Amino acid sequence: MTARSLPCMLLHDDFEASVRRHPNKTALICGAERHSYADIDRLATTFAAQLQRAGIERGDRVALLLDNRVEMVAGVYAALKIGAVFMPVNPLTKADKLTYLLNDARASALITQATLASVYRVALAANSSVRLCAVAGSVRGDGPSDAREQTLASADAAVPLPTVATIDQDLAAIVYTSGSTGFPKGVMLSHLNMRTAAASVSSYLGLREDDVILCALPLAFDYGLYQVLMALRLGATVVLERSFSFPAKVLETMARERVTVFPGVPTMFSMLFELPQLLASTDLSALRLITNTAAALSEAHIARLRTLFPQATLFSMYGLTECKRVTYLPPDQLDWRPTSVGRGMPNEELWLVDEHGQRLPHGSTGELVIRGSHVMRGYWEKPAETAERLKPGPLPGESVLYSGDIFRSDAEGYLYFVARKDDVIKSRGEKVSPREVENVLYALDGVREAAVVGVPDPVLGEAVKAVVALRPGCNLSERDVIKHCLAHLESFMAPRYVEFVDSLPKTDTGKIKKTGLA
Repeated sequence: MTARSLPCMLLHDDFEASVRRHPNKTALICGAERHSYADIDRLATTFAAQLQRAGIERGDRVALLLDNRVEMVAGVYAALKIGAVFMPVNPLTKADKLTYLLNDARASALITQATLASVYRVALAANSSVRLCAVAGSVRGDGPSDAREQTLASADAAVPLPTVATIDQDLAAIVYTSGSTGFPKGVMLSHLNMRTAAASVSSYLGLREDDVILCALPLAFDYGLYQVLMALRLGATVVLERSFSFPAKVLETMARERVTVFPGVPTMFSMLFELPQLLASTDLSALRLITNTAAALSEAHIARLRTLFPQATLFSMYGLTECKRVTYLPPDQLDWRPTSVGRGMPNEELWLVDEHGQRLPHGSTGELVIRGSHVMRGYWEKPAETAERLKPGPLPGESVLYSGDIFRSDAEGYLYFVARKDDVIKSRGEKVSPREVENVLYALDGVREAAVVGVPDPVLGEAVKAVVALRPGCNLSERDVIKHCLAHLESFMAPRYVEFVDSLPKTDTGKIKKTGLA
């Protein structure tokens, strides 16, 4: 018996099983477009055939530089169908970074869109590994084209594909994440890694075949990507939005499509909080699940979400690209541990270690270590960086993931995020958790966004600085902010400096970016 004859061993096997069960069911809603499971499968097969004609083989890397659109989804499954490795790239990526990504991964193909010609053509000009650049749409007046450019094939050209001998140890994806050196690192994820993560998260969330899942998160971000992977493995429907830039429009879509699952990040929820009248007049009664990851929710965010959507169950979670998801807080624990990100999800093991790598008991503070089949294979061609994060585990020959994140645990093992290992502020000889100070800042009426960083100080070593964006019409002084913090924190944790800004910088995935705030 060959590996491919076994049922559902590969990441795309679950999707293809859904195609067989529900060929005519709506899988994807993109604005006015509706695409059935059979539609997406035909499109993916067409793209796969085009890739094969260009000589793309098992293990080759296929970069996907696309907005949230049907071609992005079909491109993922096209690469998987021929045993290739897909590389999602944020469509906001600039030419220099795209050049780096294509060259670093030695990508063999690029699937992109005509509106990004000014970016991808610069990258292609500095690249020799890409053999095919398949473009969705018509390019107009953007300079001379590259001979490798072809129009992305339409679904009419689909042909049967030969069987590829892929196994679950093969890479399914390389997802690039920011590196501390300034150079992105390619997180290598096998079929087993991704199937394990999707199955575990789907299980504890209780996702169902009849769910309608909103995805306004970029598909180049693993949180967004997995909304599609989890939905299509179950036979559910995804409402795909290009972004959350126009929350009023997204709310209208959620009501019209009777969305049941709303994955978000704190910045998205903050935008919703600015629309109380629209929220009150929009029928979101079908919503049954709200999820959050990327950055922890403050107590104030949690309270407002539960007030606005009393019928919806809220899951507060923590994860990282290197293993997708790590923890979730059971919703029945929200009242007892609102700032916790919970405990480990099914089919993994977690523990904290001290700076010497020794395992710590519950009630301690240390670096989080993750063990499970969802842990990455390593960073693409970066053995030194891989060795810093993947270290020997309990069993001979296995590796476990050192997260680089500091947590404290309570007596029952529930985890509370403290800081990135490099972000802990050392002031007056004490260690300050930026997250703890930020939670207090968000509880101050009028604060819309907040970030806490350490700044050099000749006496304190580091002083605590708060960078705050206020809600429109709100007037708070530096004294007001410091006084509030002193009333809720130990004196060494209270900000010494407060800077007011119109808005805080964000990453492509919507997380507040602290680089430069000091």
